[in-house]
Amino acid sequence: MVLVSFLAVVALGLAVLTALWTRACAGNSCPSITELGGYDPNQASKVYAADGRLITDLGLERRTVVPLAEMSPYVKAAFITTEDKRFYEHHGIDWYRVLGAIKNNIFKFRVAEGFSTITMQLARNLWPDDISGRDKTLSRKLREARVAREIEAKYSKDKILELYLNQIALGNGAFGVEAASQRYFGKSVRDLNVAEAATLAAIPKAPSRYNPRRNPNLSVQRRNTVLNLLRDNGLLSGADAERWKAYPLLLSSHSDFSAVAQYFVEYVRQQLDARLGADLYKSGYRIYTTLDLDMQQAAERALEARLEAIESGADGKFTWPTYQQYITSRADTPDDGTRSTTPYLQGLVVTLDAKTGDIRAMVGGRDFEDSKFNRATQSRRQPGSTFKPIVYSAALEAGYPLSHVMVDDPLTVEIATDEAPWAPQNYDLEFDGPMTLRRALYLSRNIIAIKLGMEVGEDAVISEATKFGLTTRIPPYPSIHIGSADVIPLEMIAAYTTFSNLGTRTIPNAILRVEDRNGKIVWQPQVRSVSVMDSAHAWLITDALRDVVRHGTAVGSVGSRINFPAGGKTGTTNDGFDVWFIGFTPDLVTGVWIGFDQPKKIKGNAQGGILAAPAWTAMMREVYERRAIPPAWPRPDGLTALDIDKTTGYKATPFCPKDVHYIESFIPGTEPTAFCPIHSPFGAVGNTGPLGGTPPDGAPQPTAPLPPGVGQPTNAPPAQQRPAPAAPAPGGTATGVMGGTGPTPNR
Repeated sequence: MVLVSFLAVVALGLAVLTALWTRACAGNSCPSITELGGYDPNQASKVYAADGRLITDLGLERRTVVPLAEMSPYVKAAFITTEDKRFYEHHGIDWYRVLGAIKNNIFKFRVAEGFSTITMQLARNLWPDDISGRDKTLSRKLREARVAREIEAKYSKDKILELYLNQIALGNGAFGVEAASQRYFGKSVRDLNVAEAATLAAIPKAPSRYNPRRNPNLSVQRRNTVLNLLRDNGLLSGADAERWKAYPLLLSSHSDFSAVAQYFVEYVRQQLDARLGADLYKSGYRIYTTLDLDMQQAAERALEARLEAIESGADGKFTWPTYQQYITSRADTPDDGTRSTTPYLQGLVVTLDAKTGDIRAMVGGRDFEDSKFNRATQSRRQPGSTFKPIVYSAALEAGYPLSHVMVDDPLTVEIATDEAPWAPQNYDLEFDGPMTLRRALYLSRNIIAIKLGMEVGEDAVISEATKFGLTTRIPPYPSIHIGSADVIPLEMIAAYTTFSNLGTRTIPNAILRVEDRNGKIVWQPQVRSVSVMDSAHAWLITDALRDVVRHGTAVGSVGSRINFPAGGKTGTTNDGFDVWFIGFTPDLVTGVWIGFDQPKKIKGNAQGGILAAPAWTAMMREVYERRAIPPAWPRPDGLTALDIDKTTGYKATPFCPKDVHYIESFIPGTEPTAFCPIHSPFGAVGNTGPLGGTPPDGAPQPTAPLPPGVGQPTNAPPAQQRPAPAAPAPGGTATGVMGGTGPTPNR
């Protein structure tokens, strides 16, 4: 009796289904399958590092289409066994499963089991608007079945399976088995083993629940169920099934670097969006960038560790709210990331390949999700003393030798208005008296940089800055010589490739090439370089900047902690608003900036050598643990060398104290020709010097008068031949062009 009742119910059900089947696609409610002939799903563009490792995708759906013949055979077997074991036997609808599902659902008084085949799932995945999986009505199921039958009538089983495996959503933002394989296992679907294929086949039942990254234990349990199905269907022996069930879930730590280099990726995206438009997000381009993932992660670690150390008070009392305090307080009201300013301490790091300009690392801020504003490329900051090498370069090209002596003493610059004169100061509020330009540069003395820039002329310095690649406006005021004019950090850092390359500046580049999905190159930027100065002048400045880390403001934080050749310059702007260190080796240039988006004093006694330089050192030490140490810069032919008295700039004599001797290099024709008269027991010639008297015949004689308290090398450009100083800007504040009338901490 029960059997008769069951058969009656089945017959009635089939009659109803037949009636509904004929009306399932009435009114063109079913999608047309004709477009499947040119199946071309949206494919995200993939962004790769320079070594070929995948960084992330740019697109609405992470998908890469792979032909069925190239997929691991285990993938094909696992999906068919799990989702539709009679796939190659039915014609779109598995009537055995239909009857079984109806029986089970009737006896359980609920929808406990479905009967979708792979072809039906494909129909639902291809046309989610017309056949929505959220629609649980019988009419939707019938539309799905009708479309599946049409697909089966037109396409081969292998083609249907290929479409399905490339279309299906597999969690973690991955669509298709290739994208999922890369995300979970860090390799192509071509190379998956049995356990890995079973892991992917386990996901479609509930993508969120069986996502191996989110729920690894549940993923393994479901994977083992798939392995049992393979065994039960004779595709695996019992022993092999047990062996693969014991296989660990090995998720690749390098399968997805989407949380790494986010500012860099956005920088690349903006460039390609302007060039490729909407195709960037759906045409499956392969974008090979200049990024070195190891350097990038070293940069991110070094910067964050440095910022946390500053906030912790490791470098002296820090009075502002920390990043962690801010994150905790805003936990319930996160920002959308569009703002350009944040209330917490920020920083940036950029590393360039000196020879090519390739960007190897870029950290544009502390938290991309909180603020997508790239401080490396979009901000404008005062460079402080990192600008001084440009002033000194202009001076050397004007004929000044590094042995030229100037006096570090109080300076007052008259302003052409009724305002008070500008009285700049050194960082330590002290004056060190006479010193060579080399020493003034590596000790970062503001007064001498200003005096030197005024002698060379503001127009000459601005012209030099343009040659160094700075595009922001630099007004012709004396304060620019200590870095008061705003610059784009990326340009300021790239300027130092001139020193690393001994005279040639390379232009920053983030993209090696862009290929379409067939491997055809659609864009390949070329290396661009600009000759800034000859190698002899560049070597002199480079050597002086090496003294910054050997003897100067970065000796403690950089020079004493590295074993590779390097030079650089510290920088601190007015009132400690910005701190910098831009350092370079023969093959890399790296710049670090730290400060607040809305400028304010970071802390008391803020200095680039103390706050920023340690991040550079930490990063570069890690880099050169994995990288061959390059040889130091070769000294160009043609330079001369002399033993100089550093207190006067003259050629040293045996009478000069040992501690004032040093060897200086010169462009031929700029060497001092006279011997030091200050330490001579014979005095200076006539009344031309402060000592008076005339040395006996044969004694070294100065050939130029000595100003009070200092020796003046005879080859220094005569004052009357130098450009007259430009008038300073009227007024000025602590952060303005003039830098105010108080202390000017640039170090």
